[in-house]
Amino acid sequence: MQNITLTIARQTYLSAFANRATLIFTLLLGFALCLATYVGWQNFRTQNQQRVHYKKVVRAQWLAKPDKHPHRMAHYGYLAFREKHELSFFDFGIESFAGVSIFLEAHKQNTVNFSEAGFSNGMLRFGEISVAMVLQLLVPLLIVFLGYSSISAERESGTLKIILCQKVNWGKLLWGKSIGIISVCLSVFIPLIFLTILLWASLSNWQVSVDSALRLIILILSYCVYFFIVTAVTVLVSAFQHSSKASLTMLLACWILFIVIIPRITQSIGAKVYPSPSKIEFADAVAHDIHKQGDSHDPNDKHYASIKDSLLHAYHVDDVKKLPFNYGGYIMAEGEKITATIYNAHQHKLNETFAKQNRITALAGLLDPFLSLKQISMALTASDFETFIDFQRQAEDYRYQLAQQMNKLQIEKISNVTPGEHDKPLSISKSNWAQQPDFNYMFSTVGDVITREALALISLIMWLACTLLLLQYAPRWIKTI
Repeated sequence: MQNITLTIARQTYLSAFANRATLIFTLLLGFALCLATYVGWQNFRTQNQQRVHYKKVVRAQWLAKPDKHPHRMAHYGYLAFREKHELSFFDFGIESFAGVSIFLEAHKQNTVNFSEAGFSNGMLRFGEISVAMVLQLLVPLLIVFLGYSSISAERESGTLKIILCQKVNWGKLLWGKSIGIISVCLSVFIPLIFLTILLWASLSNWQVSVDSALRLIILILSYCVYFFIVTAVTVLVSAFQHSSKASLTMLLACWILFIVIIPRITQSIGAKVYPSPSKIEFADAVAHDIHKQGDSHDPNDKHYASIKDSLLHAYHVDDVKKLPFNYGGYIMAEGEKITATIYNAHQHKLNETFAKQNRITALAGLLDPFLSLKQISMALTASDFETFIDFQRQAEDYRYQLAQQMNKLQIEKISNVTPGEHDKPLSISKSNWAQQPDFNYMFSTVGDVITREALALISLIMWLACTLLLLQYAPRWIKTI
């Protein structure tokens, strides 16, 4: 069986390249992949160099600030940048639409800004060429082009009966055709794998990590599984259809359904079933809850007045100036804790809404392998929505820690006595600014990514198992004539 299957595969492979149209299509696809690889590599180098450069500038400016009051430094703030993962050149995901930096300051949570889309023209809405886009959208078209007539043409020409009479059963024929077609795809994909590994290593400054290596391995295997699924489906459709025209029509309809229609529908359903508030509505809800808790900058606020009375009573003094620590810093720390808690509660609720919307897409992946692969690809290259949310979460943690560090310095090192009109303003040494570490975004581990995308991985494995079973047992229902 093995020799016959390989013979059929070899013949299918050679006949594919003997066809001039197929050869041209394959060469164009290879050119598109080379172009996409260069664009991704150049995009990564340019953007990441800019982010790393300005990250160093922000740090230098922070450390160079003169002696100041800690609260002024808290409002001076810090600019946090989201660095790109070295595999993001492969799949852009939502990179171009997600912001790259966020301004962090006391008492206020800002949004992530400066997305590439915000500085681009309207052409970006038509999409960007990336390696993932070519592999996910165009390689299936190549497979369809190669395989739509793989068996139906044999039936139309009358050679199918002759083949099946020469110790070739349906199982050998289906496997041989599938292996031959996927070999054509791999002849383009394997060189790309080596190029990807080379660029990945160079973008990692030749210091590759085990985590990134595992990400790349899983990524390559996922695309191989995807190609096999599309190939098997294509060959099976050709086997069941009585004409190549009908086979091509059905396969193109499937391509449009799975790659264009279903993704759009699932996004619309998610937004409709689980609506999310607008940016203004979200900000108003946060501001409303904070207003109910009180204003730490208002000395007559009831909530903070009660804190003042309890402190005076606890330390047996009649004036905040007699407290053994800076009262203003204590109040600012309390206000920061309250506002951060309220904001985090609203942000968590919003993130849960987004997670429910994305869960519909993940569930749709059980019916559409393209959606599953897209989710896996973006997650492994750290260009997905969860990575963006994780950056926001880490940035907010850093913002809160920065604000409370400045409040702590005020509490411990700033006097309660207000200086006179001609006295030097209260301040502390600029050497204290170095106590605040730089912001460094930490990517999720590959284990966390696999756990998060378990449903998409299971979906892809299920599709693989189904196609394997169909290749094995479909001959029972296929008609020769």
